[in-house]
Amino acid sequence: MAKTIDKVFRNLRLPDGTPSAIAVAQGKIAHIGTDIAPEAGTEVVDLGGQLVVPGFVEGHIHLDTSFYGDAWRPHVPYTAGFNVRERVEIQHRNMAAAAPMDQRARNQLDLCIANGSTRMRSHVMVDASVGLKSLETIAAVREQYRHLIDIQLVAFPQSGILSSPGTADLLDAAFDHGADLIGGLDPVSFDRDSKGHLDVVFGIADRRGVSVDIHLHEPNTMGIFSIEEIAARTSALGMQGKVVISHAYGLGDVPLDTVRRTADTLAKAGVAIMTNAPGARPFPPVMELRKAGVTVFGGSDNIRDSWWPYGDGDMLGRAMMIGYRSGLLTDDELGAAFDMVTAAGAKALGIEDYGLRVGAAADFVTLQAAHVAEAVVAVPKDRSVYRGGNCIVRDGILEPVTLKR
Repeated sequence: MAKTIDKVFRNLRLPDGTPSAIAVAQGKIAHIGTDIAPEAGTEVVDLGGQLVVPGFVEGHIHLDTSFYGDAWRPHVPYTAGFNVRERVEIQHRNMAAAAPMDQRARNQLDLCIANGSTRMRSHVMVDASVGLKSLETIAAVREQYRHLIDIQLVAFPQSGILSSPGTADLLDAAFDHGADLIGGLDPVSFDRDSKGHLDVVFGIADRRGVSVDIHLHEPNTMGIFSIEEIAARTSALGMQGKVVISHAYGLGDVPLDTVRRTADTLAKAGVAIMTNAPGARPFPPVMELRKAGVTVFGGSDNIRDSWWPYGDGDMLGRAMMIGYRSGLLTDDELGAAFDMVTAAGAKALGIEDYGLRVGAAADFVTLQAAHVAEAVVAVPKDRSVYRGGNCIVRDGILEPVTLKR
């Protein structure tokens, strides 16, 4: 403990339930253990035996399209099964009548932060229909919230790339307007040109030196084909650990032997998979993927928007949902579900200063639970959130100081 300690948190339990204490210096964790003896004058916070876990990682969200905090908008059903193009059209109509985007984004961020998220990746529409306006709006909101949460922004071609003339140039320009990653959308089923679509996505990634996160709703063997193409591009460009496939529904549609073969391909290419364990449809078998060495992590995806009316911004609840839908029952399995909204999410997002370890940012959440397994199934709500060792949420309520923009 060479650094001067600013604050000591005592009477807490680590994720496995072990009693401990945490010392914080300059917003970083300086020491973890029961042997901390604070000097006179050091602030000491007694956490009353609560469980302390790392801040949650919201791995996939859409800050520009949520209606949370806006007027309730009844869901418009699909006319003939799941259809991305149809849903995009409904979304455009809804967005035209929605409250200002910055206001809706702040509502959603307040919700997620109050539930314990301290890191986030948001996809933001960049296409010929909206240009760079949505990205610029969300980038400005990100700046307002920089003291509360770290946010990565993905330039997301919601209307396709090749089927939306001018979008490729806008995606490239997005990195001069706040974007951090390049996105993509269903290369085969939406743009109907896998090679052309991925040429644009990976071309920009290579030229700009950025990571990739592609929405892939494609089912069955079509989805597997796209996964294999993305993995091949990743390996060819040496981008292992810098590519994510979000949703990857096809992995939930195919036989187990195909899943295992594809999982091996993903692991070798270093491509991660994001799932939100969506209702009413198959999704990737998360434990099979993890067994093969694939990084699997979670995200809320849409919260009360044109795609569905659900979503509460609670990543601990998302871990429970992933575990429930995946049939995860043992303490180790529940720990895996928790990992998907914490350490695995941080790994997939390339976050290095994360976790309950010396040198990491002192971003953590306190919970009324004995250990992680109980937290995942109980989803306790009266939680407090610390950012750099400072309390920003107390008992589920944002502290007043955090609301100053």
